[in-house]
Amino acid sequence: MSVTDLVNGVLSGKRRELARLISLIENEDGDATEALIQLYKHTGKAHIIGVTGPPGSGKSSLVTKLTTEFRKRENTIGIVCVDPSSPFTGGAFLGDRIRMQEHSLDNEVYVRSMGTRGHLGGLARATSDAVRAIDAFGKDIIFVETVGAGQSEVDVIDVAQTVIVTDMPGSGDDIQAIKAGIMEIADIFVVNKMDLPGAERKVTEINAMLDIDPSEKDWRPPVILTNSRSGEGVTELADKILEHLQFLKDSGQLEQKGLKRSRDELQELMRYKLTRELYQKLEGQPEYEAAIKKIATRKEDPYSVAERLIAEFLFSESR
Repeated sequence: MSVTDLVNGVLSGKRRELARLISLIENEDGDATEALIQLYKHTGKAHIIGVTGPPGSGKSSLVTKLTTEFRKRENTIGIVCVDPSSPFTGGAFLGDRIRMQEHSLDNEVYVRSMGTRGHLGGLARATSDAVRAIDAFGKDIIFVETVGAGQSEVDVIDVAQTVIVTDMPGSGDDIQAIKAGIMEIADIFVVNKMDLPGAERKVTEINAMLDIDPSEKDWRPPVILTNSRSGEGVTELADKILEHLQFLKDSGQLEQKGLKRSRDELQELMRYKLTRELYQKLEGQPEYEAAIKKIATRKEDPYSVAERLIAEFLFSESR
């Protein structure tokens, strides 16, 4: 399949072509980059919602119920589930056919699982490009559900416009959550499993933490009680999501977020491409291997060697 066919297929709403493109993205295939270049002008319309929080807090069930709610409102939905990668294959343990079963026959819902591939945060490196592909595909709302590694999920803010942080009664030390930074990224807090003892107490704890937040914010994150099994509280949550999007538009923060994301993404892409180019030039070079041995035997330090190798191999026009 040519890149042109791939791009035309995605723009015309063909699921097979979208699935193919995301696979190419995950495998860092050059055709994926060319396709994304052509698709870029067709992106920027979707509302991207990050859903993160501790393991077991019901993120998948919550996304499923939110999908049902937004489908009632005639929104089309994309879902990216970022799962732990297999150390052997790099693939995701939980496939998209296992997740979100009740929407499996709905052509207006597209679900994709992606592996984190050893990334320290919860988000796969390819997640941003996959979200962009689904955006070009024409979905109104795209959920990005993180792996649930708890305190390492703050990188979801780089992809999402609205961030939902889930919690549940009896989930442990709230102060640790604040230290981890996961509380600071929330636009909306959800206390899920509201039928369990201690749900109201958890809401009180989160609100108390918001009261002592030293930062001055125009948007105070609401704290919503939900039961993602029964669906209780999900309509209110969907309303708050839309309310937050409107706030971002009215305050100009949506544009600010877009500028910041563009800057961060450009810097990350440049860093990645420069690093890859440097490693490709260094691979198999005797100077590189010799330098490693000298560092290991303390004959040289890694700081000076790094500067020298970068100057010699990355910026030298003779190579």
